[in-house]
Amino acid sequence: MKNQKIPETDSIRELARFWDSHDLTDFEAQLEEMTEPLFERKSTLEIHLLPQEAQSLKELARSKGKTYDDLLRQWVLEKIGIH
Repeated sequence: MKNQKIPETDSIRELARFWDSHDLTDFEAQLEEMTEPLFERKSTLEIHLLPQEAQSLKELARSKGKTYDDLLRQWVLEKIGIH
C-alpha cells in the first residue's frame, strides 16, 4: 500500500468509499496539518412564529415559487440593504 495515494476529489461519496476500505495510518506521510479552516460555516438564526404565521409564510413562499427559508432570507437581505 506504499504506492497508493489519497484521492484528490471533492466528492464526499468517493472519499467515504475510499476511507471505508483504507486505514488512515497507512497514509500519514501524505497528510498535512491545516492551519486555516477549509470550509466556511453558514450562520443560522431561529425565528419563532405562531403556527398560523408559519403557515401563512409557507403559503406565500409557495405562491412565489420559493421555499419559506429562501423567502425569509430575501426579506432579511432587503431590510439590511444587501439585496
